[in-house]
Amino acid sequence: MTDTILSRLAEADFPPFDPGSVWLVGAGPGGPGLLTLLGLHALGAADVIVHDALVSPDILALAPAHIERIHAGKRGGKPSPKQADITIRLIELARQGKRVLRLKGGDPFMFGRGGEEAGELARAGIAFRIVPGISSGLGGLAYAGLPVTHRDANHSVIFLTGHDETGAVPGAIDWPAVARAAPVIVMFMAVKHLPLIAQRLLDAGRTPDEALTIVSEAASPAQTVIETSLGAAGTLTDLPTPSILVLGPVSRYRRSLDWYVGEARKHVFG
Repeated sequence: MTDTILSRLAEADFPPFDPGSVWLVGAGPGGPGLLTLLGLHALGAADVIVHDALVSPDILALAPAHIERIHAGKRGGKPSPKQADITIRLIELARQGKRVLRLKGGDPFMFGRGGEEAGELARAGIAFRIVPGISSGLGGLAYAGLPVTHRDANHSVIFLTGHDETGAVPGAIDWPAVARAAPVIVMFMAVKHLPLIAQRLLDAGRTPDEALTIVSEAASPAQTVIETSLGAAGTLTDLPTPSILVLGPVSRYRRSLDWYVGEARKHVFG
């Protein structure tokens, strides 16, 4: 059955990856099993892959060995290329007539700066395609048994980032409004400033005993989960990264929905 499906994929009518164009592709939250079919097609058709640090080696290994790979990862507290330099490099490579695959962890448009890069490509007259990926704020939490929505717990959810372009907690966030707006808050890149973020949410009216779950290395064999409370968040140290955090009542469903355990974690493809 698997061989039949793979042979059909080889014959599938995927859109052409034209020379001189850039595809911004979401690689998903972890293992290569969560990569989309269009993303897999791009891996095989590209001339060069410009990838983030969060893209797993197993996903990069799916691309033919001759395809050039350029690391453009941005990790907090570590030497990283500037966003402007990454975008300039994408434009330069495309103008050389190459098929440029910009490969990002999760989804390009979910706190992935894909909108910024696509905007610069548009201004430079470079053709581009967006290939959505499974966000860690959805798929990564699902691998920890955490439904982002559940009709018995919440009818709304907020996604927020823990830092802005300077590395600080975003100053434009209206914390009282965020605290009131939804029972469930999903936080990206929030580990570094977690004590400050937790205090701002507490000051805005969230309660100390609210469940807070931290999922690290989501949807990968190295996945770990920490269950704590908002009030205790300020005491946590040496938290692993990358992590996705969820605050609110959906954490209670992990007791029965924690399916990704034991042998399942040993399989590269999920």
